[in-house]
Amino acid sequence: MQTNFTAEQLADPHVAEAESILRKCVHCGFCTATCPTYVTLGNELDSPRGRIYLIKDMLENGRPADDQIVTHIDRCLSCLACTTTCPSGVDYMHLVDHARIHIEKTYRRPLMNRLTRNMLAMVLPYPGRFRLALKLAALGRPFAGLFDQVKALKPMAAMLRLAPSKVPPASDFARPATHVAAAARRGRVAILTGCAQPVLDPGINEAAISLLTRLGVEVVVPHGEGCCGALVHHMGREEQALDSARRNVDVWTRAIEEGGLDAIIVTTSGCGTTIKDYGHMLRLDPVYAEKAARVSALAKDVTEYLATLDLPISESKGLTIAYHSACSLQHGQKVTMAPKLLLKSAGFTVKDPPEGHLCCGSAGTYNIMQPEISARLRDRKVKNIEKTKPDLIAAGNIGCMTQIGSATGIPVVHTVELLDWAYGGSRPKGLDRAVQV
Repeated sequence: MQTNFTAEQLADPHVAEAESILRKCVHCGFCTATCPTYVTLGNELDSPRGRIYLIKDMLENGRPADDQIVTHIDRCLSCLACTTTCPSGVDYMHLVDHARIHIEKTYRRPLMNRLTRNMLAMVLPYPGRFRLALKLAALGRPFAGLFDQVKALKPMAAMLRLAPSKVPPASDFARPATHVAAAARRGRVAILTGCAQPVLDPGINEAAISLLTRLGVEVVVPHGEGCCGALVHHMGREEQALDSARRNVDVWTRAIEEGGLDAIIVTTSGCGTTIKDYGHMLRLDPVYAEKAARVSALAKDVTEYLATLDLPISESKGLTIAYHSACSLQHGQKVTMAPKLLLKSAGFTVKDPPEGHLCCGSAGTYNIMQPEISARLRDRKVKNIEKTKPDLIAAGNIGCMTQIGSATGIPVVHTVELLDWAYGGSRPKGLDRAVQV
């Protein structure tokens, strides 16, 4: 793609990066076939190629974002299916990140949209606040239907419907600690506690720590670690995201220096994609660039790390698993085979649902901010999963689990919970009682 940025514009390293990404696009349109919003809406401006044109026009002309570009960028799920499809290697992820930062700096959103986004940014990254908000949601749930009648309040209705009826108690495994290896020590890792996941489903990290320690891996939950920053990063709140990244880089660097780390384990793939990008996010920070790159290199999805431990092949469990490959895992991190191979080795029959490349519509806060599109994608995903007639659904991202679980009666369980169970751990709490072994 030909660009016309001025030398003055290109002196800004962020603009220079955007320009180099834009120049790789050859207008081929392969991305449109795998873009969930284009497949759903059929609007060229809701495809990666269409958004690239809008971003180019906005940045080249150095103008503030307008209603049109905000509408279509906001509809982007950042699922990154387009990057898997693109034959030219267009780095769409960092281009759309740059566009969102520009929007945040130059566009004044409508009042209710502003308030909703501010509330999400102030609540979701903080487990204590999030836990309280979920408990209060029970009071507001009866009014969800009324909120649906007002367009500006639809995100509030979506929030109330997504909130679980019961909030599990806080887990001891979320507290700073060192969990010693129960067998001959073969490694030492840190594990991300995160923000939303330990509130919604603390059993996920409990299972990961249980399995890893039985396999001889020491697991550290460092003091001071917090939200990875993905939520605010995708809102274009650059400084808030970078502050989260710096805090975690400091925490994990200290853990490296105190006893060494073989990996930083992440059980929420959306977080993993962002942590693996810390090196890029902080590349211009002279104090953090090197440390952030080191942290990013150590970040591993839990299934990536488990695949290096040569888990034994187990007898058949007699259960069929539909494996949902989270976009952040298959497109963002390019981790596709490890989860399925681990589940097969653990004795499960694994099936790939049709259209597995398409997003379920969760995408962080997308199912709150874009509830209509999200619901259509969710229903399409659930229909494809149910075609495989599984006993269980496995996934590696809490957002996907919540989204899919809201529209099906089939139990949705994290991959690591199933692996822990298969190798001597506790039965996952999310399993339906109808599932018998």
